[in-house]
Amino acid sequence: MQLPAEAVAATVLIEVVWISALPTEQGAPYPGRVVAHWAGSEAADALALIESLPGSEQHRCGFSPGWSIRAYEDSLDVALFEAAFCFTCHEVRMHGTAVPPALATQFFDADAPPAQALLALFRAATRRRPGRARPRPGGARRLFK
Repeated sequence: MQLPAEAVAATVLIEVVWISALPTEQGAPYPGRVVAHWAGSEAADALALIESLPGSEQHRCGFSPGWSIRAYEDSLDVALFEAAFCFTCHEVRMHGTAVPPALATQFFDADAPPAQALLALFRAATRRRPGRARPRPGGARRLFK
């Protein structure tokens, strides 16, 4: 998979978003909860893993992404790009100031080891959110650390 090279080089922070819906307008951030922040080598390793995703053909599912990443430069002002991943239809949609039209929609082999490793990172980030209120039987809630 191809990411915008200059944006990758400038990235200092990645937000991992557990997507709850599709954006209501083109170019808007994917709504959802930020479940992790990756910086330094963790961010660089994640970007390298994403860039290693092998290409694939399009599969039809209606595009229902589960996670996205938002890449930020030093200013942490506006995301350089956001990439939303659908592991069902093998599609990635990217938008942001650093994304040329040719990279906006790509397809990856969701069954390949790098894609499964990325999915495992997303799932682990979703599970290890400190301070998250978790639903309990009967509607009671508790806070865990």
